[in-house]
Amino acid sequence: MRQAVLAATTRLLSTQGLAGTTVAAVARAAGVHETSVYRRWTTRENLILDALTTELDTALPLPDTGEVREDLVRFFTALARLLDTAQGRALLRLSVEHDDTLADRRLPYWTERLQRAAVLVRRGVERGQLPAGTDPGLVVEAVGGALFARTLLSGAPLGEPLVRDLVALVLDGARGGRSR
Repeated sequence: MRQAVLAATTRLLSTQGLAGTTVAAVARAAGVHETSVYRRWTTRENLILDALTTELDTALPLPDTGEVREDLVRFFTALARLLDTAQGRALLRLSVEHDDTLADRRLPYWTERLQRAAVLVRRGVERGQLPAGTDPGLVVEAVGGALFARTLLSGAPLGEPLVRDLVALVLDGARGGRSR
């Protein structure tokens, strides 16, 4: 039931946006009773955040190749692939769409996503591949932010060559002592 409900939620978010993603609509799409959804998630907001978290964490596994550069390239290439899909673009737009019901929950949601990806940078620091003062969150935000901006603002193509260039630019800057 959980998988069916989360998949239905993600589909509705992608096609109908936040306004069209009601518990009733999700229950219908998943073929379950509305009370079952409320029993498990309690609120629409909990359901939406669980669906987004599950979708992103599944689509963006944390690689561990032993090299921070390659880990970041693989992670952000997976993100670029996701953002190159209609569903990925829709989910990104949802993250910036104004909705008072999710306003209090967005910051913790994105903070958790960034902390999850920052593990890749922390490993690089621990291995001596990056200076001890490197700010993992800033590295992740620098690469991810560029991909998000490109998707939202220009729609220009994403891909591994762009990701490799962004990762190189950010890591070279971190190694040059300009990191915090």
